Amino acid sequence: MQSPIETVFDEAENRYLKTEELRSLGQYVVSLPERVSIYRILRDQELTLMQQVADQLQIQQPDAHPDRIERSLKHGILILRYCAMGMLLADEGFVQSRLLNWLSGVVQIHNTQAIDTATSALTIQVLSKALAPKQMALLEPFFALSQNTLSQTAPENHLTVAGIF
Repeated sequence: MQSPIETVFDEAENRYLKTEELRSLGQYVVSLPERVSIYRILRDQELTLMQQVADQLQIQQPDAHPDRIERSLKHGILILRYCAMGMLLADEGFVQSRLLNWLSGVVQIHNTQAIDTATSALTIQVLSKALAPKQMALLEPFFALSQNTLSQTAPENHLTVAGIF
């Protein structure tokens, strides 16, 4: 899957860019310094931000097994990193192709939907305090993709009859 910017440049091989394509490219270029700034904040403060999430998660889920909390926090870190890169590239397709298929499978295998959903919500709360509203607006669509995946991922209950399936 190509990013919107790659698509624009591929189109330019055979012709000049159309007005709308130039506008889209211009909007990306104008927003790039802010995107880079957000990416740097997330990269540099990842440990501090995710520690806040971990602290809140332990308060919200006091009965959760430490291994489940640790696994969910690892998922949260990966979600944060992929969403940050998707935001930097301005490419939801990046998040969809690199994160969402993996995420739904892992959640089903480990049956961590509830704790991963809580981790994701806490991550957004922590980020909302660390980032300006304009910055959060650039990042939020990418987190929405992961939250939608988590909300649609339900543990599969399969009945297997020996010899038939």
